[in-house]
Amino acid sequence: MLQTLDLEFTEEQKEIVNLSRQLAEKKIKPIRMKCDEEEHFPWEIVEELRKADLFGVYLPAEYGGLGGGNTELCLVTEEVAKVCGGIALCVAGTGLGTIPILLMGSEEQKKRWLPDLAGGKKLGAFAITEAEAGSDATALKTTAKKDGDHYILNGSKSFISNGEVAEIYIVFANANPAKGPRGITAFVVDKGTPGFTFGKKEQKMGIRANPTYELFFDNCRVPAANVLGGEGYGLFVAQATFDFSRPGVGAQAIGIAEGALDEAIHYIRVRKQFGQPIISFQAIQHMIADCATRIEAARSLLYNVNKGMDVVLKEAVSRSLASGKTVYQELRGLKPERLTKYSAMVKLFCSDVAMQVTTDCVQMCGGIGYMRDFPVEKYMRDAKVTQIYEGTSQMQRNEIAMMIIKEYATAAKAQAVAV
Repeated sequence: MLQTLDLEFTEEQKEIVNLSRQLAEKKIKPIRMKCDEEEHFPWEIVEELRKADLFGVYLPAEYGGLGGGNTELCLVTEEVAKVCGGIALCVAGTGLGTIPILLMGSEEQKKRWLPDLAGGKKLGAFAITEAEAGSDATALKTTAKKDGDHYILNGSKSFISNGEVAEIYIVFANANPAKGPRGITAFVVDKGTPGFTFGKKEQKMGIRANPTYELFFDNCRVPAANVLGGEGYGLFVAQATFDFSRPGVGAQAIGIAEGALDEAIHYIRVRKQFGQPIISFQAIQHMIADCATRIEAARSLLYNVNKGMDVVLKEAVSRSLASGKTVYQELRGLKPERLTKYSAMVKLFCSDVAMQVTTDCVQMCGGIGYMRDFPVEKYMRDAKVTQIYEGTSQMQRNEIAMMIIKEYATAAKAQAVAV
């Protein structure tokens, strides 16, 4: 296995890594190819993850978690993704559906939904994408009409990870189309709510062990008590969520890259051409060096950003428990500026590394690397989506540049005032 730099994780974090690694190697590795080929969602693995308490490593103990933060969630995701990026998505996808409740939920809402998510009793999903609203989330067409103490949802969602296996969905709908994006509102919708149904299951290139579905809402009555943050706060919910969730995609991407390189090196150490192992050729050694260096750089960025995020996130959680305010409100008090730039950098860099490394690993292995009965091509297929979901690489570059331009404009303005 590829040796990586000691990033000074705590003993508890190291235990999470070891537990996740053992589970992935012993339970997931033997079935990963079958799950990919048959598009089988492995409930048996979900049960193993539940028993190991790995779903709630990043959630406060007050809601059934282990009291960690982004770092712990990423450690689990990375280790599972080293073996199978698709199966890792059941953890990361549930995290994406849980973070909005942690950040924006009232105390009552957190107590209602977080314990089941922390224990893995229920999986989560995040539903914002529509047929005409992908990168431009403000273009969504799903509506939510107020009706007494309920909202009536009508519309559809596309490409939703954790598809019909989730139980708790974060659904975005416009409660006041006249206000445009300012009418977008986030709802927690429980599976089984009348009027909430599933459409087609998508046939995907990669992450095939995780089901991706269309969602339909036909006069679906959702209690007003299920609104997160308040009517019209939907974009704040989405933005805040992505600021903390995108490193999870980075962790999935890095795990995929590490797993691919490990498989490739095991093969090219024994495969011979021209009377010697492939790994002895300098051209191949240079590719190994580049892959390993990219992975090391990406992991360092990922966990350095997570460490900074966790400091402010844990403090905000602590203050929220004491004050009764939402975690998001406490975050804004502690750190008014968003963490968007760093979160986007992590997702962008890690996903690009994953695509480059897995492509190189297929190349190093030659013909066998292209075959479906050899795992390296699966890593390549799984890697691609990390450059797409939760914001494409192009959108990440837009956000990074926008934040940097804003920083310089603010600094110039402050300097002008000082003069």
